[in-house]
Amino acid sequence: MKLRDTILKEHSKANCSKIVIWVGNNQKKFDELFNMFLTDEYRVVQRAAWPVSYCAQLHPELITKHFVKLIKNLYKPGLHDAVKRNTVRLLQYVTIPGKFHGKVMDICFRFISSPDEAVAVKAFSLTVLQKLTMQYPEIKNELRLVIEESWNYETAAFKSRAKKILKGFK
Repeated sequence: MKLRDTILKEHSKANCSKIVIWVGNNQKKFDELFNMFLTDEYRVVQRAAWPVSYCAQLHPELITKHFVKLIKNLYKPGLHDAVKRNTVRLLQYVTIPGKFHGKVMDICFRFISSPDEAVAVKAFSLTVLQKLTMQYPEIKNELRLVIEESWNYETAAFKSRAKKILKGFK
């Protein structure tokens, strides 16, 4: 399979699945996909994001060696929503190495606090932060405060996810 050609062929669930199946649990193939995810070519990055997240969800060990680049990428200005959404989505399903906890908390709090952020990015960020409260219970109050302060401006999807999280804190 010519990965770049397949990525550019179409943006569909079927094409995403085709790429995920092709990668399987093969580190070398995942590395190739991940490198495309980090390029500066807008369309390739956007379309590689979806299969990257699914591959990492199915085989979390594949993303381990890429954590430095994955987290650093989230701090790029002007990052496409697909990249943020799929990166934070995969963070829900993998064990985040301890040395990245602070940066992940920082970026997720930034996402949920931003009035301009896409709802899916916010929802996934809420879940990542909820998981991190298991190890860092001291962030529960900050998370609760951010949720409460933005409540009147948020979408139904955000509120639904936030309600479940707040309920779990009791």
